[in-house]
Amino acid sequence: MPKRNIENAIVRMLKRKPFYGRFLLGLRREGGNGGHPLGVTVRDGVPTLAVSTPLFGAEPPQVQEGLLEHAIKHLIHLHMFRRKGRNSHDWDLACDLAINPSIEHLPADALLPRAFKLEEGLAAEEYYALLADPFDTGSLQGYGTGNASRDAGGKKESGEEEQSVTTVDDHVIWDDADATPVRLAEEVVRGMVRDAYRACDGEVPADIRQVVEGMLAPSPIPWRQVLRQFVAAAGRTGRQATWMKEHRRFVHITPGVRKMRRLNLLIGIDVSDSTNIVELREAFAQELIRISRGRESTITVLYANSRIQRIDAFRGVASVTEIYGGGGFTDLRPVFSFARTMKPLPAAVIYLTDGVGPAPDRMEFPTLWVLTLDGEKPAPWGAEVRLEV
Repeated sequence: MPKRNIENAIVRMLKRKPFYGRFLLGLRREGGNGGHPLGVTVRDGVPTLAVSTPLFGAEPPQVQEGLLEHAIKHLIHLHMFRRKGRNSHDWDLACDLAINPSIEHLPADALLPRAFKLEEGLAAEEYYALLADPFDTGSLQGYGTGNASRDAGGKKESGEEEQSVTTVDDHVIWDDADATPVRLAEEVVRGMVRDAYRACDGEVPADIRQVVEGMLAPSPIPWRQVLRQFVAAAGRTGRQATWMKEHRRFVHITPGVRKMRRLNLLIGIDVSDSTNIVELREAFAQELIRISRGRESTITVLYANSRIQRIDAFRGVASVTEIYGGGGFTDLRPVFSFARTMKPLPAAVIYLTDGVGPAPDRMEFPTLWVLTLDGEKPAPWGAEVRLEV
């Protein structure tokens, strides 16, 4: 039963707040570290919900729903990407102060602006400006500064005893989002918002309607940029110590860490008539070639309709522009079944398709759906980009 708590909470959200419930279906789920009931982040381009089953299950059902809404709002507002070198302790508090007043049934120790003698309705950056000590020279990563009560200006009152405050969810995993470019994360979340909006027939909670409407507008990010950033976020195979980069915590006494990357991609190409267009495939292939040039890379290309028709494998610069006419109906599942059998497993799956066909319910691989202009995203998971040529 404990493992069913998160599933049951999502089902309740689907009934009571369908937009949030649909949004949750697009998150990859994994076990949490046990310090908080849950936490949300973007890891290698994939929005991820980490749940500590014992702690989450110990909360009453209404509080479980409040925690899930809390995590969703952090992600929709891209809080983990807006830190921009700020002191992480104060930024964490500011983000919670910005969203908590609009959420019912949070844990009793949830942070609220009135506890700091601040007004409600400010943005995270505004709360941060009121909370942050301009003379603080401590580590930007520190979590041990504590917090005193605040006056109306948000500054510590002299002589006040320090009190430890913390967030209701795990913000430490926000560090995992550093490997994902902000523009890619914005596009991934934008796609999840669109999917949830369509699935719930436009029924959106009033407090986030303005943000959602902004995300429903046409994406300002060119598809080529999204594709490059998606590939850049995938394929991390190891780490190497280097003195060329400062360590984030132990600046001058420990070498930094450089991520070693290897491009290992699985490319699915839908051979239905909608993608069997020379200009479209050439544009797609040329961008992949540009990305892979100068890197150690392996690209496996699957031409598929209801089954895999042909498999090509390339190393380094390669051409995947060939037109392969397969016809028939489309089933998107065989490509992902093939991905699970690959050794080594692919760092990511990129699927060129119109999206018309059954897809797996869930997927463990970072996935980018490269859709035709009139295509439909076939699953709530994965990032989405429209290929215009």
